[in-house]
Amino acid sequence: MKTLVIAEKPSVGRDIGRVLSCSPKGNGYMEGTKYVVTWALGHLVTLKDPEDYDKKYKEWKLEVLPIMPEKLQIKVIPQTGKQYRQVESLLERQDIGSVVIATDAGREGELVARWILQKAGCRKPLKRLWISSVTDKAIREGFAHLKDAREYQHLYEAALSRAEADWLVGINATRALTCKYNAQLSCGRVQTPTLAMIAGREEEIRSFQPQTYYGIRVQAEGITFAWHDKKTGSPRTFSGERAEKLAAELKDGSLRILKAETKEKRQGAPQLYDLTELQRDANKKYGFSAKETLNLMQSLYERHKVLTYPRTDSRYISSDIVPTLKERLEAVKVGPYRALAGKAAKQDFRGKLPYVNDGKVSDHHAIIPTEQFVQLQAMSPEERKIYDLVLRRFLAALLPAAVFREVSLTGEAAGEEFTARGRNLVLPGWREAYEEPVEEEETEEDAPQNQNLPRVQEGQRLKIQSVRRTEGKTKPPARFTEATLLSAMENPVRYLEEKNGALARTLGETGGLGTVATRADIIEKLFHTFLLEKKGSEILITSKARQLLKLVPEDLKKPELTARWELQLSRMAKGELKREEFMKKIREYAKDLIREIRTEEGVFRHENITGKICPRCGKRLLAVNGKNAKLLVCQDRECGYRETVSRTTNARCPVCHKRMELVGKGESAMFVCACGHKEKLSKFEERRKKEGAGVTKRDVARYLAKQKEAEKTVNNSFAEALKNIKLS
Repeated sequence: MKTLVIAEKPSVGRDIGRVLSCSPKGNGYMEGTKYVVTWALGHLVTLKDPEDYDKKYKEWKLEVLPIMPEKLQIKVIPQTGKQYRQVESLLERQDIGSVVIATDAGREGELVARWILQKAGCRKPLKRLWISSVTDKAIREGFAHLKDAREYQHLYEAALSRAEADWLVGINATRALTCKYNAQLSCGRVQTPTLAMIAGREEEIRSFQPQTYYGIRVQAEGITFAWHDKKTGSPRTFSGERAEKLAAELKDGSLRILKAETKEKRQGAPQLYDLTELQRDANKKYGFSAKETLNLMQSLYERHKVLTYPRTDSRYISSDIVPTLKERLEAVKVGPYRALAGKAAKQDFRGKLPYVNDGKVSDHHAIIPTEQFVQLQAMSPEERKIYDLVLRRFLAALLPAAVFREVSLTGEAAGEEFTARGRNLVLPGWREAYEEPVEEEETEEDAPQNQNLPRVQEGQRLKIQSVRRTEGKTKPPARFTEATLLSAMENPVRYLEEKNGALARTLGETGGLGTVATRADIIEKLFHTFLLEKKGSEILITSKARQLLKLVPEDLKKPELTARWELQLSRMAKGELKREEFMKKIREYAKDLIREIRTEEGVFRHENITGKICPRCGKRLLAVNGKNAKLLVCQDRECGYRETVSRTTNARCPVCHKRMELVGKGESAMFVCACGHKEKLSKFEERRKKEGAGVTKRDVARYLAKQKEAEKTVNNSFAEALKNIKLS
């Protein structure tokens, strides 16, 4: 008898098949003497749509809500039906005696496999492969230590419950809002609180009143001192009169040293990367969106096999990984990393290590290099950037702490306190892993941290050479970028209204709003549905989003909902809560939402309506800003027509070097820059040929293809467009 192995993606399936000595036998599977390996294409099976239960749900009507099937059922996804039938036929083979679930090791991966097995009616014995990288070594070790799939039954129940809960709440609330206000309004337990956080930040900015503050800097015998209020310790005063008076008293005086301290300070390396922290850094440094970073990581994990599983929320490795560190370092001894990897390999990996913590590793450890030999030339420039971030963070973690000699002086003049600090690097340690200096936060209004301080004695008097009054204005909180929004989604505790310690802890322990795997998609969805728009790197909510937040039930806007769900799902995954009990409460909650939406007195107005007429239905078009494009879309949710007006490109303006927009199509297509520069596409291509720089013809062709695709009329209804919506 043979064993059937089900992987989540073709690339992983082929790697497993190769390691298990299988060869391609047909479309969608590989076969050897002991194993048959096949794969999903992500999800092959999903929850049925409302109209699959009753044709009356095909048309969106408020009076038929809530939609509450007695038991939620699953169906094969039509687009991937061919592969499902292949997997099903393999499961039915008489020579297949058992099955190994080899989908991604996590809640969602468990659901992918279990739904396939359930739909196919499989009753064969199940084993579970649980690995964090897809190198040959990891696969062999994983198959040598297969788990009993029954150990993961509670994990599956938690995954199933989360999917069904999001279906019941998301489908019903979205249909209710859309039908009542005749506008494309979607909501969910993660995307709506995310919108509410951004709206709250914009309200803080709008209501912010700047205040002028003052500080005092004193130069005394070559040392810069900063004034600090004795009572508060603050380097600021909001009284200009006080600052002016103090500056006058200090002139031509002296400063007496009260305290002179020298300390040696050790600074440890930053923690290893989890996905969210990597997405943040990639956005800050390279401007990559969360989705782009995840896709690049997925390629480095699946295709190049040089990094471990990307969808992790841990920033530590487990103790069983420590014996593999030298092998991983040997694999990365290439190019610019050779010397650093050699230096890291000389470290002692025994005893207590700051990056090892078994208690803080659940499904997967932090993102680190695999034992696979690295071929940098095989990576794209974007993949190299992500690989560089991960590898340098890994090498830094393995190198010793950086050592600084810090000198701090406290002085007194005119009855006030002044401080000066100096810091010199003694041993670079982990900082050698970075080619550029590591940015550090400066203490506001403090004296410079890196000044070279001469030796002074306590009680010594220094002549004041100059006094300077500094002045500034308090600033409003910054608008969200993708990097800071990811941080807020990961740790939304400050946005909780309820002072509930258990909910706050749960949000912290379960990773906040969404998961490391879904946050990127949630942000992309908010842009795609025109609830968010970008201005440079800043994220703003649209008028549509502001109105939606006024119309949506209050409970759906709060992170507390996710916290309560995750608290219960975590208990379910541990076998401490019955699935039936959780789903009963969810059904009641969905019914309450519909009642609330029905009775709400609100109005939705399109504030971005234009004079242009929809060529399909004759109604006026709406002007909307997509993430990287300006579009015109039909206001009628049943119509769905859209066309691209302009799209931001990578082409740089020859005048100011900013990215230009491509407006129009065909012969009239023209590049336009914010500085006023305009240039026809044909002229741009001619100039590019001469200069040999800028975007390639392929770039332009790709843009035009995207534009053409975006201009296609959407022929199905909004209901059809959203029928596979996943509100998580």
